[in-house]
Amino acid sequence: MDLRDKFLKSLHRQAEDYIPFEFDLCPSKLKEFEQKFGTDDYISYCNFPFRAVCVEHVRDKKIFLPYHESVENTELDDWGVGYKAGSLEHFTQMQHPMWNFETLADFEKYPYPDPERDNNWEGLTDTVKKIKEQKLAVVASMQITIFEIAWYLRGMENFMMDMLDKPELVTYHLDRITAVRCEFARRYAKSGTDVLFLGDDIATQIDLMMSPAVWHKFIQPRLERVIESAKTEKPDILIAYHSDGNVQKLIPDLIETGVEILNPIQPECMDPVDIKRLYGNRLSFWGTVGTQTTMPFGSTDQVRQCCRRMIREVGKGGGLVLAPTHTIEPEVPWENIHAFLDVVKEYNGI
Repeated sequence: MDLRDKFLKSLHRQAEDYIPFEFDLCPSKLKEFEQKFGTDDYISYCNFPFRAVCVEHVRDKKIFLPYHESVENTELDDWGVGYKAGSLEHFTQMQHPMWNFETLADFEKYPYPDPERDNNWEGLTDTVKKIKEQKLAVVASMQITIFEIAWYLRGMENFMMDMLDKPELVTYHLDRITAVRCEFARRYAKSGTDVLFLGDDIATQIDLMMSPAVWHKFIQPRLERVIESAKTEKPDILIAYHSDGNVQKLIPDLIETGVEILNPIQPECMDPVDIKRLYGNRLSFWGTVGTQTTMPFGSTDQVRQCCRRMIREVGKGGGLVLAPTHTIEPEVPWENIHAFLDVVKEYNGI
C-alpha cells in the first residue's frame, strides 16, 4: 500500500500497522528548520502522508477599510477581520469590524464574502489530482468554520452577549457565515479532497464556552449543514473537527452531527486513552501529544514514552494521527521534535 492508502485506512480504523503523523512549526521554528536542513519544506522532508490544499482569496480588502479606525501594521483577512502585529513572535491583536453594530441593518450592509466571486477555485481539482498521483492524501482546512468567524467579526464579548439577548441578529449573522462555508465545503468535496477539516474553539480547558443548549440552538444545525454540503457532493469525504479545550460534553453530539475525526484531544484537560475507550468505535483521533507540557518541557525520554503510549493505546485498531496538539512554539527543543519523529520512524519501520 502507498502512503495515501495507509493514511486513509488508519483514519477509517481498518489498519494499525502504520501510524500517520504531522506537526506544524511556528514562523521562528520554521526559520530554524531551514537553517538546519537547507529547506523550509519540512512537510516533504519528513514525509507527511498528506498535503493540504487551500483556495486563494482574491478579494480587494479595501472594501473593509470603512469598518476600521486604523489599519496601520494590520493585515485584513477575507472576512475583514484585522490582525495587528504584536510584540511577541507570531501573535497578533485582533480588530473586530462589527464591534459597534447595533441593528440588523448594520449586519445587512456588511460586505460578507461571496465564496464564488472572491476566491480563485480554478485549478483546485487539478491540484488535488496531482497530489493523489504522488500517492498522498489531500486535506482541505476550513478550521475556524462558524462560531469563531462570528466572534472574530463581532468581538467575543459582544457575540456571546448577542446569543443571550439578540438572537435575531445572531441568526442572521450565523446564517450568512454558514452559507459561505457550505459553498466552500461543497467545492472542496467536489475537487476530490479526502479529508475536510472543520472546527471552532468552543471550549476552555475547564469546560465549554457556552452551555450545550446554546451550542445546540445556534451552532450544531449550521455545522450539520456544512457537513451535509460536503457529504452530498462526496459521500466518502472524511470530516475532521478541531476544538481546543475540554469538549467531552459535546463529543456524542459532534459524532451525531457527522464528525468522524476529532482534534486535538488536549491531554492537559482530556485523557486521550479514556476518550479512545469511550468513542474509538465511532471516532478517530488527530493529536494527543501535549504542546503545553510534553513537547516543550518533557525530556526526550518522556516524549518517546508519551508517543509510544498514544500509539499503543489510542492507535490500537487504527484511528490515530499522532501529532502535537497545537503549533510547535519556540520553546520546544529540537531534541524533542527528533524524539517524536524517532518513535514514528521506529513504529513505521523507516
